[in-house]
Amino acid sequence: MGAPVTVRVQREDFDLSAEVSKLSSDRPDIGAVVTFSGLCRDEAGMLAALELEHYPGMAEAEIERICNLAVERFGLQAATAIHRYGRIIPGENIVLVVTASPHRQAAFDGASFIMDFLKTSAPFWKKEHLTDGTAGSWVSAKDADDTARDRWKR
Repeated sequence: MGAPVTVRVQREDFDLSAEVSKLSSDRPDIGAVVTFSGLCRDEAGMLAALELEHYPGMAEAEIERICNLAVERFGLQAATAIHRYGRIIPGENIVLVVTASPHRQAAFDGASFIMDFLKTSAPFWKKEHLTDGTAGSWVSAKDADDTARDRWKR
């Protein structure tokens, strides 16, 4: 059996401390835990909320596939990825990635790998809702996200 991988796609918020505790408690073999928490930005005061949609079942399967690749590639001892959907206001959590390994570099690399692939491969869509009451546009993919992902393909 491989390292434990936890993946959740949920409407409700998450508790970073609780998730780290779940992943690392009773695990004396873990020497490093790295967390990444992505928050909703206010886009210079223009954004009232971000609406996130996903493809149920497929989103979870893709994130799990990405996490398992990271576990294998970096020798992680555990990984957690939680992604929210629904209406999220600036300052609220959107995504959490937690990785654990014997040493820090593997945990850092694993967390970066998961986020870089999650941003480009997991089926999520974001729509902006603006402070003036209008619906903004669907957020387009960014070339920088593809570039970040592609560095792992070397």
